[in-house]
Amino acid sequence: MSGLSAGNSITLTDNGTDNLIVAASGVSQTFTFATKVADGAAYKLTLSATTPTAQPCTSTYGAGTVNAANVTSLNVFCGLPGGAATFTATGALVTARNSHTATLLPNGRVLVSGGKGAAGVLASAELYDPATGTWTATGSMATARYIHTATLLPNGKVLVSGGIGAALVPLASAELYDPATGTWSATGSMAAARQLHTATLLPSGRVLVSGGWGAAGTLASAELYDPSTSLWTTTGALATARNSHTAMLLPSGRVLVSGGLGAAPGVFLASAELYDPATGTWAPTGAMTAVRVWPAATLLPSGRVLVSGGVDPLGVGALASAELYDPATGTWSATGALVTARYSHTATLLPSGRVLIGGGVDTLNNFLASAELYDSAPGTWSATSSMATVRDYHTATLLPSGRVLVSGGSNGLPIASAEVYW
Repeated sequence: MSGLSAGNSITLTDNGTDNLIVAASGVSQTFTFATKVADGAAYKLTLSATTPTAQPCTSTYGAGTVNAANVTSLNVFCGLPGGAATFTATGALVTARNSHTATLLPNGRVLVSGGKGAAGVLASAELYDPATGTWTATGSMATARYIHTATLLPNGKVLVSGGIGAALVPLASAELYDPATGTWSATGSMAAARQLHTATLLPSGRVLVSGGWGAAGTLASAELYDPSTSLWTTTGALATARNSHTAMLLPSGRVLVSGGLGAAPGVFLASAELYDPATGTWAPTGAMTAVRVWPAATLLPSGRVLVSGGVDPLGVGALASAELYDPATGTWSATGALVTARYSHTATLLPSGRVLIGGGVDTLNNFLASAELYDSAPGTWSATSSMATVRDYHTATLLPSGRVLVSGGSNGLPIASAEVYW
């Protein structure tokens, strides 16, 4: 944990009975439940108020699944009000890349995999160490790919699925990265080759993949990956085929999918639907107020989902509007507009509860370096410091320290630089 001032402590509570006291001197913590929790079961953690001085605290692993009775690498950040945050340069990637993935590992390092480089599609992967601010190469994937997905599994391994391969066709293959060995191994392939899809870790520990673009066009199909068997099985199909959409796990365990491109040319979507893991089926929910392709979605501490920006190919181009989905009512409502219209940007929930938006492309198709913050209490956006480099198709990763690592992307060419927001 980090950021807690001297003389303070916090209590992490599960089910109202299992408590862990963390003092200001604490570092990485392992939380052992008093009552054994079944492997793969869901847990939730609640942070109590700090004493003696109130100080906002957030767990970056506040909900998820467990291995046996332990929660490992439990990260908590506590922040006091301070000066204005800024982007500062950190070590550059070994290989310039965009359209890659970035995954925070349990050990606090960040795994970047694949993407497009100067010489084409990449199979390489590398690790960022926040302690040194440097990148080092790690094992390469068996298959070069970009616009794929990467999902941290409960066992600490990373599942990579689909994307576009070196032959520039969608892929069905999937691979697993093992941080303990720094190597990749093949796992079961999906039933359908797909790119521009979504992958969502469910409370059961399985991974839901939905939609995307396949060999025959936009897909409605969905599949489940089971880490215990390394196999994919089909599940209920989306009501509407879509790609370039968003998917968000809700506190209820259901998955909200919204927007994207439809199956027919010129069909752009505002519709949304919910996946229920208990039944393996999708059901429609309220539609967004605007059609959106390549927006960003963020789960807020309130349980609502913020969807920001995107592009409306039918009209204005990049969107400045944003809206909130309320799971309690199944409806969307407008919230404050972005300072700058943008799409292909990143959105990161900060420990403070605010949302950091960075980069992307504006209405005139200019690459952006600007960034802004969303404050859910008034529902407004405000400008924050800009990145040193314009970029889209980049990644943004919340580190255990509360800093945000921005890596790679494109400014017309693949970018190797990285920055940290703090």
